[in-house]
Amino acid sequence: MIASPIDPAAEIRHAVEAYQDSNNFAALLDRLLAIAAATDLDSLIAAVAPYRHIPEVAGPIYERIVAERPTDAQALVVLANAYWLTGRGPDAVSELATRAMAADPANRGAWHLWALSEPTLRERVARWKQVSERFPDDDLARANLADNAASLASTERDREALQIAIRTYKSLLRTATRPEQREALTQAISTLEAWHL
Repeated sequence: MIASPIDPAAEIRHAVEAYQDSNNFAALLDRLLAIAAATDLDSLIAAVAPYRHIPEVAGPIYERIVAERPTDAQALVVLANAYWLTGRGPDAVSELATRAMAADPANRGAWHLWALSEPTLRERVARWKQVSERFPDDDLARANLADNAASLASTERDREALQIAIRTYKSLLRTATRPEQREALTQAISTLEAWHL
């Protein structure tokens, strides 16, 4: 492996600092693409790690990573998340998430992004149901299932969705430990049980 002629960690840090000062995305993109082109992949992954939560940084860098490692589930998930956060649309996110799921069926982040990116509420409920069945201890998936089912029950007066929401909130209540969490779940259950659809 040939050493990078630049220090990619320092270069990305400087690019991010300049972006935070100027809010000039075009300049940030130009710098990131130049850094990505001049850096070997492993060094690039390590250098961008502290900035993966910034979608404007993660997106352009991970586009190169995914281009070179098209079956790297984690890279696909990072890129899908960056696309979601920057509003690239559900189709692009779903496509990346589906590829990540195929590459690593145990990658929970891929499943979450796949469910999240479904634009149709009824289908999104079905996807969250699949995720929560696949990962039964995943409280975030169950909370998303309950929230989306409650929305479906409200907007379409769907009794089955209402029952899914109530059952799922009750299952979350059984394992909740924080008082504020228990209070919010109890209130949600009480509200839903009072609905007459």
